[in-house]
Amino acid sequence: MPILAALILAAMLAVFGGSATAATPASGLALALEVRGTIDPASRDFILRGLAQAQERNAIVAILKLDTPGGLDSSMRDIIQAILASPVPVIGYVAPDGARAASAGVYLLYACHLAAMAPATNLGAATPVQLGGLPLSTPPPREPAQEPSAPKPGDSSAAPPTTAPAPADVMERKLINDARAYLRSLAQLRGRNIEWAEKAVTEAASLSARDALQQGVINLVAADMADLLRQADGRQVTVAGGNQSLATQGLTVETLQPDWRTRLLGMIAHPMTAYILLLVGVYGLVFELAHPGLAAPGVLGGICLLLALFAFQVMPVNAAGLALLLLGLGLMVAEAFAPSFGALGLGGIAAFVAGSLLLWDETGPGYEIPLALILGFALASTVLLIGLATLLIRQRTRPVVSGAEELVGATGAVMADDPGRVWIHSESWLARAPRPLRPGEPVRVTRREGLTLWVQPLDFNKEESP
Repeated sequence: MPILAALILAAMLAVFGGSATAATPASGLALALEVRGTIDPASRDFILRGLAQAQERNAIVAILKLDTPGGLDSSMRDIIQAILASPVPVIGYVAPDGARAASAGVYLLYACHLAAMAPATNLGAATPVQLGGLPLSTPPPREPAQEPSAPKPGDSSAAPPTTAPAPADVMERKLINDARAYLRSLAQLRGRNIEWAEKAVTEAASLSARDALQQGVINLVAADMADLLRQADGRQVTVAGGNQSLATQGLTVETLQPDWRTRLLGMIAHPMTAYILLLVGVYGLVFELAHPGLAAPGVLGGICLLLALFAFQVMPVNAAGLALLLLGLGLMVAEAFAPSFGALGLGGIAAFVAGSLLLWDETGPGYEIPLALILGFALASTVLLIGLATLLIRQRTRPVVSGAEELVGATGAVMADDPGRVWIHSESWLARAPRPLRPGEPVRVTRREGLTLWVQPLDFNKEESP
């Protein structure tokens, strides 16, 4: 019995021990997050959920695979805060070949614990952009003052030194100085090139991957994901206030791509899409209220309006711009139902255009509504208003075709068997006239009193004329 129990115990240990060994992965997990396109609320939600998933699954590293032209400042700062607070080291990797990390992408790359780029990539141009997409003027580069050298005799190539224009106003200087200080703080935190970080903001400087490596802007250049993990292995990074050595050799890479929810959010949250949804929603509801019972315009308008309100909830919307936009639409609708000789319509179009230009309270590429789209909708609204006003005027001048008033002006004939009655619209009516009527005589109705019609012969005026 003791021998049998020992054999059973040995078998159990072998089975469970083997199972435990088999369940333990040979290598850890590297979770890669693919970020393509603008940095917006959709990409912010995707990255934040990805970093949280990396922490839940005890990933060794999280890799932020970037290919972006920039985006919203608010979304960028939320992502950076999540990277800085992440207990999992984050590697920023600009890839694949031909990708870029411009504008907000530069800040994200500087915030990552380790920065890498594929060979044929670039980064830079981190100057803030005004609402509407117009670049801010930048201050001249800070260089030590030098005395201008005297031109040599016969040297026609010498020219007086020129300086770049200063920012146009205080707001531009505030944006540039804030962005420069922010990127400088990230460069100091990660021990990367501070001078170039400032140039990326003030001069919109850009670098290729090799130049970025030589100037200390990034940590390494990797051809692919396997090369990235191989070169990152053993490097020291600071995570959650403590130093950590990366062990990335042979990690299993799992790539997370935006799901349908993120893609749908990105499509809806795009400013132009949200703008069009808002206008379609308002016009649909107005058309439904003007023609009750059609149902389709009201249903479509309600759906579009709810989607637009959802998009406005996740995007930085200027309240004054939205109020002006809605006021403009309301005035244009009021002009259609209560014509004011163009006063309401023109005021509505002006408020509509102003509100559209001020709608987004944010800076960043791709987050402006093209002026052509705004003017196109304004022109379409103007044409619609003119058409509605024309229809209303025509409707008011048309003769009445129903009701008691419709009988006034109608023509008929005196009944042959009863000269006191007339036949109007296939109906027999009692009739009164300024003179006795003859059977079969044609008459015209002048007014109605109850069931009695006042008529006069068609030749009445001729008979009375001298």
